[in-house]
Amino acid sequence: MKDNDLTDSKKNSSQLAEKKLASTNVFNGVLLNVFTDKVELPDKSTSTREWIKHPGASAVVPVFEDGTIMLLKQFRYPPKKTFIEVPAGKIDAGESALSTAERELFEESGVTCEHIEKAGSFYPAIGYADEIIHVYVAWGLTVKEKNEDDDEFVINHRISFKKAIEMIGTGEIDDGKTISSLIHASMWWKRNCPFEIDL
Repeated sequence: MKDNDLTDSKKNSSQLAEKKLASTNVFNGVLLNVFTDKVELPDKSTSTREWIKHPGASAVVPVFEDGTIMLLKQFRYPPKKTFIEVPAGKIDAGESALSTAERELFEESGVTCEHIEKAGSFYPAIGYADEIIHVYVAWGLTVKEKNEDDDEFVINHRISFKKAIEMIGTGEIDDGKTISSLIHASMWWKRNCPFEIDL
């Protein structure tokens, strides 16, 4: 039996689309803009959608020749908790996703790279935001002095790539961005394998 046989494949995705009828910008922040939209549903009834406009972001998994990767420990205010994360940050105006990845890698971890390739992308919050995160894999790494923002406090956390994947299963890594980035990066590495590592 094919996967499509298990779903209602006769319905087209376009039949699920919602049409914007009106939009109100209710908040403008430094990072986020919040909107309330009136929408027409597929059955022609109307509803309200509250959503966040986000500039997008890039995340990087930097891989050293010994099979370790550079992660970060950082306190996040909303959940009041310290997380283990990949280097990542928002795309600034006029900046490409690639240049954001390179900039964030250096600013947050003090690491530069000779090689960087896109491993994928994902939407981390589809229920309330349009944010997309672009995932990159970097290698040919050099560790230099960090160039952190004044309000940014992070600790480098270098561990094996294999251990990081295991930490997803144990719950030690529970940041969604980092989980998705590590999975994208590990799949990319298995397909392309710039050099052999234990993964």
